[in-house]
Amino acid sequence: MSTTQRICIFISLFLATAPPLIATADDGGNTPLTAYDVLQAYDFPVGILPVGVTHYEINRANGKFSAYFNSSCSFSIEGSYQLRYKSKISGYISKDKLTSLSGVSVKVLFLWLNIDEVKRNGDKLEFSVGILSAEFGINNFYESPQCGCGFNCKSIEENRQRGGYSSIPFISSI
Repeated sequence: MSTTQRICIFISLFLATAPPLIATADDGGNTPLTAYDVLQAYDFPVGILPVGVTHYEINRANGKFSAYFNSSCSFSIEGSYQLRYKSKISGYISKDKLTSLSGVSVKVLFLWLNIDEVKRNGDKLEFSVGILSAEFGINNFYESPQCGCGFNCKSIEENRQRGGYSSIPFISSI
């Protein structure tokens, strides 16, 4: 066995037995990856997480993760869907799949339903709430939404500056 092969085996064994990665998004630049970087490493777009993750934890051995925000928030997307993120979301992540999610919900008619799974199928993301699911193009999630205004923050601010509405209608921080 060559030296290169031994080194590769050693690195593989080290990575397999390494402790869980615990990182803080605002630790002065010492963090190797942000929560958004981790999403991309598992083939997800950053836009499934809103702006503002303060820190996260991930166990590389089993994929269990938690992401934290300063507070919970809600916002609308595509005009008819309202999403709500608690201050802590968690679940399991693997390539193209988030399972056992908690802390993320969508309003359907008058009910808030928990999004319990997200799968990537090529250029589509499938969001599941129990036995129901909906697919959206991945291009809708290339940038992260912001709490309170989702993806429309710029147009809302421009409208305010022109003398439009003074608050964001139907959307509130929780």
